[in-house]
Amino acid sequence: MTIRAALAPLTSGATYRRGVFLLLGGVLLLPYLLLVTVFVEMLRTDEVPRAAVLLLVAVAAAIAAVPLFLRGTRALEIAAARTLLDVELSEPAADGGIDRETRLRCALWIAVHLVSGGLVGFALIAALPMALLFLFVQLGIGTEAIDGLQIGPLGDWHRGWLSLVGVGLLVLLGYAVAGLGALARLMAPVLLGPSQTERIAALERQASRLAERNRLARELHDSVGHALTVATLQAAAAGEVLETDREFVRRALRAIEETGRAAMTDLDHVLGLLREGDAERSGGAGPMEDDGPAGDGGRAPQRTLDELDRLVADTRATGLAVTVELAGDLGAVPAVVAREGYRIVQEGLTNAARHAGRRPVTLRVAARDDALEIELVNALDEPAGTARTRLGPGRPPGQRRGRGLAGIRERVVLLGGRVSAGPEDGDWRIAVWLPTTTDGRPGNGADMTSGTERT
Repeated sequence: MTIRAALAPLTSGATYRRGVFLLLGGVLLLPYLLLVTVFVEMLRTDEVPRAAVLLLVAVAAAIAAVPLFLRGTRALEIAAARTLLDVELSEPAADGGIDRETRLRCALWIAVHLVSGGLVGFALIAALPMALLFLFVQLGIGTEAIDGLQIGPLGDWHRGWLSLVGVGLLVLLGYAVAGLGALARLMAPVLLGPSQTERIAALERQASRLAERNRLARELHDSVGHALTVATLQAAAAGEVLETDREFVRRALRAIEETGRAAMTDLDHVLGLLREGDAERSGGAGPMEDDGPAGDGGRAPQRTLDELDRLVADTRATGLAVTVELAGDLGAVPAVVAREGYRIVQEGLTNAARHAGRRPVTLRVAARDDALEIELVNALDEPAGTARTRLGPGRPPGQRRGRGLAGIRERVVLLGGRVSAGPEDGDWRIAVWLPTTTDGRPGNGADMTSGTERT
C-alpha cells in the first residue's frame, strides 16, 4: 500500500460528508443523553420518590422511542444516507403502510446512527482541543493556561513529541470518521432498503407502467398505421386519375393532409405521455393523464365511437365501399369500451383497406344492454383454405404479416370480451363482443375460434 492510498481517506470528500452524517447522529443523541442525565440525578437523590422517577423514566422512554418508528423519520434517514453517504436507496412509497419488519430495521438503523454519531462527537470534543493545544506548543507558545492546565516552558525534545501526538490525534480522528462512515454506508442498504412488501409494490408499479406503455404502443400502431394506410391508398388513387380528374386529386390531397395532421396529433399525444411517465419516475412531473385538450403537452383527447363517421369517411376516401349499420345508443357505452371499440373498428377498416381490394365492406356496431357488438364483413375472392385466405383477406402472397388481429385480440382480452376472425360462407368476418357491465364480463378471455392466425 502506497502512502497516497493510506492517506486517501483523510483527503477524500466522501469522508467529510460521512463525518457530517455521523455528527448529525451525535446532535440527535444529545436530548437522549440529557434525559438520562436528569433521571440519573433524580435517582441519586431522595427528594423525589423512586416510584415516581421510574414512572417518569418509562413514560419518557416510550415518548423518546416514538420517532424511531415514524414513516417521516425513515424518509429523512433515507434522504440523508443518499446525500451524505452516497448510497443508492429507493424512495419510500408515499402511500401504503410500513410493516413491522421495516419499522424494526429503521429503529435499529437510527440507534446505530445515534451511537456512532455520539462516539464521533465525543472523540471530536476530546481530541480536537488537545491536538490543537499540542500544536500551539510546537509553534513556540511558552506558557498557556487552558482550563487550569498549566504548561511551562518546554524543551525542543518535548515539543516535538507533543506535536506528533497532536497530529496523531487528528489522523486517528480522521480514520475513525472514515471507518464509521464506511460501516454506515455498508449497513444502510440492509437497514434502510425496501422491504418485501415495498419490492412487491415496486414490481406492481413497474408492471403497470409496462402495461401503459404497451397500451400506448397499440394506440400508436392503430392510429398511425391507419393514417398511413389511408394516405397511401388515397395517393395511389389520385395518381391513377391525375390527368383526368383534377377535382378528385384535390380532394385526395386534402384528405391526406387531414389524415396526416390527425396522425401527428396522435403521435404527439403518445410521445407526450411517454415523456410524462419518464419525468414522473425521475421526480419531475405528475402522473400520466389520458386526456386533455389537443396539443396541450401531448394530452390529446381519446377518440371514441362518436367519431365513427369521420373514420368511415376517411376509409371511403380511399375508394373502399363501406356500409355502416348502427344500433342502440352508442353514447351510453362506457368510455373505456367506447375508446377500445373505436380502435378495434379502426384496425378492422385498416385491414380491409389494405387487403380487401375493391370488395365492399359492411360494418355493424350495436350497443346492447350489457355489451358492445362489432362486426366487419367483406367478401373473399378465393375459397377458404387457399394460400391467400390463410394469409388474410385479400393479402397478396409474400406480404409482411402485421399485428392487426393480434392487437384486436389484446384489446378484447383486456376488457374480458370475445373475438372471432376468419372466413365464413365466402366472406371474411371479424366479430367482437365487449361487455359494458361488470356482471356481463366473461372470465374466459378471448374466444379464438379461428385456428390459424390471420392478421
